[in-house]
Amino acid sequence: MADFNKDDLSGFTGKHLVYTYDNGWNYELYIKNENTIDYRIHSGMVGGRWVKDQHVYIVRVGKEIYKVSWTEPTGTDVSLIANLGDKLFHGTIFFPRWVMNNPEKTVCFQNDHLDKMEEYRSAGPAYPTEVIDEFATITYVNDSGVNNESVINCPPDQLPDNFPDNLKK
Repeated sequence: MADFNKDDLSGFTGKHLVYTYDNGWNYELYIKNENTIDYRIHSGMVGGRWVKDQHVYIVRVGKEIYKVSWTEPTGTDVSLIANLGDKLFHGTIFFPRWVMNNPEKTVCFQNDHLDKMEEYRSAGPAYPTEVIDEFATITYVNDSGVNNESVINCPPDQLPDNFPDNLKK
């Protein structure tokens, strides 16, 4: 029997995290509430992309360990394990072939281009899927409260040059 309440997400909701994958890709994630995230991608294949109000599935799998999973309008599937105690992430991203072939098509504020993302997804190709399976180091964690629209509110290129070093740790 687990010695934690698997239904209690209060240790995760409202968290603002910045993390860097072992391959060098830098991401930012805000757990807006129990069903929604916002995120920015600072570097990597789709660096410059940012998203608000992405529907997700969140579960608690340990005292300070959470899993977040979602499917994007692009057809990309994502599953992340966040180990807050050890400041460690593990992410698995399943990119459809069209994203691998033309990643620049997704580099935008997705919310303004949902119809276009779905059009690209429908046109494909979807296969073969590219799986990115990487560990990441969490470099910043802050409790920003739930449903805080100011946490991720602009594209990565509008942030200060010293981001994320300018954030209070």
